[in-house]
Amino acid sequence: MHNICLNMPQMVETIDPEDFFTRRCIWVNGPVIVGAGPSGLAVSACLKDQGVPFIVLERANCIASLWQNRTYDRLKLHLPKQFCQLPNFPFPEDFPEYPTKFQFIKYLESYANHFNITPQFNETVQSAKYDETFGLWRVKTVRKSHLCNRPNEYDYICRWLVVATGENSEKIVPEFEGLEEFGGHVMHACDYKSGQSYYGQKVLVVGCGNSGMEVSLDLCNHNATPIMVVRSSVHVLPREVFGKSTFEVAVKLMKRLPLKVVDKILLILSCLILGNVEKYGLKRPSKGPLELKNSTGKTPVLDIGALKKIRSGKINVVPGIKRFLPGNVEFVDDRVLQIDSVVLATGYRSNVPSWLKENEFFSKDGIPRNPFPNGWKGSAGLYAVGFTRRGLSGASLDAISVSHDIAKSWKEETKQKKKSVATRHRRCISHF
Repeated sequence: MHNICLNMPQMVETIDPEDFFTRRCIWVNGPVIVGAGPSGLAVSACLKDQGVPFIVLERANCIASLWQNRTYDRLKLHLPKQFCQLPNFPFPEDFPEYPTKFQFIKYLESYANHFNITPQFNETVQSAKYDETFGLWRVKTVRKSHLCNRPNEYDYICRWLVVATGENSEKIVPEFEGLEEFGGHVMHACDYKSGQSYYGQKVLVVGCGNSGMEVSLDLCNHNATPIMVVRSSVHVLPREVFGKSTFEVAVKLMKRLPLKVVDKILLILSCLILGNVEKYGLKRPSKGPLELKNSTGKTPVLDIGALKKIRSGKINVVPGIKRFLPGNVEFVDDRVLQIDSVVLATGYRSNVPSWLKENEFFSKDGIPRNPFPNGWKGSAGLYAVGFTRRGLSGASLDAISVSHDIAKSWKEETKQKKKSVATRHRRCISHF
C-alpha cells in the first residue's frame, strides 16, 4: 500500500533538519486514513472496492478501541442492526435486532478480515499539515516500539487525508469545586464496566444521556443505589413504539412529513407510552428531539428500563452539583447527600483540533463546519467520515461518498501518470 519515500527529494525542503535524520519518510500512493473505528473501517472497505490503495493509522492496539476498551459490559446498539451495518457487509442473520457490545465487536473484526483491512496499530498522529507548494499532506506520527525504548517517528506523504477519528475520541471531564477533597472513587463512564463492584454503595452518576441512564440502570441491577444528576433538559423516548423501533418510525415519517410535525408525533407517542417524565425531574427541551439532534447533536435517550426504576424510586434524580465535600455532595437546591463513588457520564468530544493543522473545514470543537449531508469533503484532498451526528448510518453514507470521490481523483491521476511515463518512453526510443 505504501513505499519508502526515496524518490521524492523535493519534499526534503519542507522537512526540518532534525526530522530528516530521525523520521522515516513514507509515500502513500492513495489516502492516509486516521482512525480504525467503524468509520475508518467503512471507508477502507469502500476504497478496497474501488481498487484504491491506502494506509490506516490507529493509536490503539486494536480496531474499534472505543468499543473494545471504553464501553460498559451491558451496552447494546441503541438502534436495530439494519441501521448500524457498514457498507457491503450485513450483520449475521442470527444476531438479535439489538446486538450486544461483544457481538458488534465480533462483527467489526469480521468486517476487517473480510476486506483484508490491516491498520498500522500503536501509531499516534502528532500533526497533519497541507503543503500548498507541493499539493501534498504531511502526516507526522509516533509509533510505539517493543524492540527499543525510543518510539519510531514517521512522516507520511499523501495526496488525500481522511479524518475518521469520530466525534467521541476523547472523554470530557468537567471541573467541580472540591472534587479533590471528596475522597471517594471517581471514574469516567469510559472506564466503567459493571455495577458488580459497587454492591451496596451510593453512586452518583453525573449525566442523564444514554450512558448515564444505562449506567444507573446497571448499578440498580447490581444492588447499588444510583443517584443521577440531571443538569439540563433531556428528551426521553421509548426505544420501541408498538413493536417498532422509534428510530425506524421516525425515518418513515420523515419521508412524508416536516421535521417539526414528526417531532410532535414522537412526543405524543412518548407521552402515551412513558407518561409525564417531567414530574420525575426529567424536564424536556423546548425543541423537539429531532430538531435538537440536528442543531446541537444532542441525542435523545432511548429508554430500556431506567425510567421504570426512576418511577419506583430505585434511581434517584437530583439537580446540578454545587460542590463536592469530603464524602458528600452538595447540590444546587442546597441538599447534601452522602456519596461513596462517582461515575462521570459526561460525554466525549473530537480530538481533531489537537493534531490537524487547518482551521477552515473543522470548527474549534473538531466537527466539520458544513452540516450534514455536506460535511464529508473539505479542500485540498481533506475528507471526514463519522462526524455527521447520525451514528453508524451517517458514517456509512460518508464512507461511500468519500471513497467514490477519492477513487475518481486517484484513477484520473493514475491515468495521467501512465500517460506521462508512456510519453517519456516513446521519447527515449526516438533517440535511438
